Amino acid sequence: MTLNEHTVRAFDADIAGMRRAVVEMGALAERQFRRAVESVVTGDAALVEQVLADERVVNALHLQIDDLCNRIIALRQPIAIDLREVIGVIHTINDLERVGDEAKKIALKGRSIDASVLSEQIGRIGGMAAQAGEMLTRAIDAFVRHDTRVARQLGACDDSVDDLRDTLVDELTARMRAEPTRVASALELILIVQSIERVADHAENVAEYVVNVVHGVDMRHGNLPAAA
Repeated sequence: MTLNEHTVRAFDADIAGMRRAVVEMGALAERQFRRAVESVVTGDAALVEQVLADERVVNALHLQIDDLCNRIIALRQPIAIDLREVIGVIHTINDLERVGDEAKKIALKGRSIDASVLSEQIGRIGGMAAQAGEMLTRAIDAFVRHDTRVARQLGACDDSVDDLRDTLVDELTARMRAEPTRVASALELILIVQSIERVADHAENVAEYVVNVVHGVDMRHGNLPAAA
């Protein structure tokens, strides 16, 4: 094997390892989020502890992958699409780490909610969270397959989640005005709703990074190539 062949194989191994680690982190962040929401819906305190345990693993993976990306840039000096992918991964893991942060917030806030008096809203929050969780699943899948079409699709999904957030916040605000004794629980639930909406935003971001990797287009200002 020549030196060049060895270098190419080593680079390919690094990129493959980076991709596997991102998928692992994405799966953990998704599980953490779903467990957090389930802990709110069911009142299962054991799930809260699982969410906190997942948080530690997600944070460790975040640091591990970030270090790997920095080493790839320093040692392999990738260019073009390879460089865009490494940079895209750095952005992606930042969003996944924030998904974990939001999951932790959801689980901890859910412990202080009187679910019996807000059961209708909590049930609908479960539906909203299911949409956000599906967005996250699709975004990670888009990362794996370099599927740029998902970014456009998740934009519409995010609009739907935003509408649900606005409706629930309005309902809970009205509930607080009508029933002052429910203010504490309703306020915590509003914060949970906002965290779920942010998870949907992070999922959309991940899908948009795929567009940047494949087409070199930054979607943060609404740019989307016709082929995407």
